Amino acid sequence: MTATPPRLTPTEVETIARAAHEGQTDKAGRPYAEHLRAVADGVRARGGDEEQIAAAWLHDAVEDDALSEQWLEQAALSPRTKAIVLAVTKRAGEPPETYAERIRSTPGALLVKEADLAHNADPARLARLDDEPTRRRLTEKYAHMRALLGLEEGRP
Repeated sequence: MTATPPRLTPTEVETIARAAHEGQTDKAGRPYAEHLRAVADGVRARGGDEEQIAAAWLHDAVEDDALSEQWLEQAALSPRTKAIVLAVTKRAGEPPETYAERIRSTPGALLVKEADLAHNADPARLARLDDEPTRRRLTEKYAHMRALLGLEEGRP
């Protein structure tokens, strides 16, 4: 019988994610790790489990080329965490409907994406953007994705 190698702890996942996104900033110029923390906290507040919280920390890592898909495949993470990260990773040229369907069909991914959208669409966060057309475009984009995912409008 082969022993299962130990999985990364939540603290180790956070450390890896922070290091992978080191030096990156969001659209408002804030350290990207603030977004990762907010999404992980949002998953936790919504009752997410450790696998979903780990995925929240890593939710943009592959999409932003901060970590490779090969790294994710080989990482000491649960298959469910890996599946969630891949589900919420947008692919170039992918229609939003296809992206939303993948998220909805991957167990645990919808909660992570809901927390991500909640932080992205936070009016206080959007208010930091200098450009009104960008604020409006992003607000519409996030509302459209919430609708595709079947998330109620008033829910944070």
